[in-house]
Amino acid sequence: MTSLLDRILTPGELSVVFQPILEVRNGSRALHALECLIRGPRGTNLEPAEILLEYARRKREECRVDRACLSTAFMAASMLQPEARLCINVHASTLSLDAGLPRFIDETARTNRIDPSRLTVEIIEHLPACEEAVFLRALDSLREIGIKIALDDIGLGQSNYKMILDARPDYFKVDRYLVMGAYRDSRRQAILESIVRLAVRLDARVVAEGVEDALDLATVLSMGIDLIQGHLLSEARPLPEFAASPRVAGVCLRHLFTPTFS
Repeated sequence: MTSLLDRILTPGELSVVFQPILEVRNGSRALHALECLIRGPRGTNLEPAEILLEYARRKREECRVDRACLSTAFMAASMLQPEARLCINVHASTLSLDAGLPRFIDETARTNRIDPSRLTVEIIEHLPACEEAVFLRALDSLREIGIKIALDDIGLGQSNYKMILDARPDYFKVDRYLVMGAYRDSRRQAILESIVRLAVRLDARVVAEGVEDALDLATVLSMGIDLIQGHLLSEARPLPEFAASPRVAGVCLRHLFTPTFS
């Protein structure tokens, strides 16, 4: 019988939705990047990304699953025009165990006509690296081919000061737990302000995730966070849906799509 893992690794079983990250500054909005979000096999309990990734972690198959997810994301993103910046998710454990992953990302992206300089690797599931030296070399290799680094879930779990120092991220992605309800919570505001100050000192940018309320949006903007991701501006959708309705929160994305979608 085919196992769930076999099904995950079968080409065509994984799918991708994309969520825009918008730059909101001085009343204007522009697309900064599209995050590639993987969905598991349809009709299984692994369809939600968080369950899929937890399954991969429990089975200790992050490396194989991450490679399958990356291949799926790059294939889907190959339909975009070259100016589209892309964010892709990779487990910290994969970067620490799979020494060949930077080359795989480079080669697979180029095979799909994606310049690696368009990519940001978001480090997720920040469990302590099994092979810290391999993890740090992987980050250096990614930077050498022009890829930027983002640290996901800032403010929770292993997104601690050590990980920030080790990863030297270009982007701090603030977890939705700190963003949702920030407009009415002075303690959340204090933490967000401290993250912004830290990012400025470390020459990084902050992304507010999980923005679903206009008051939360106004709050994070007032703190100098100008990269916004969340359902208030756009839900995650497959590329054909964006192509059919390319205006997102006042930003037209039509220029990103190849004639294939027209």
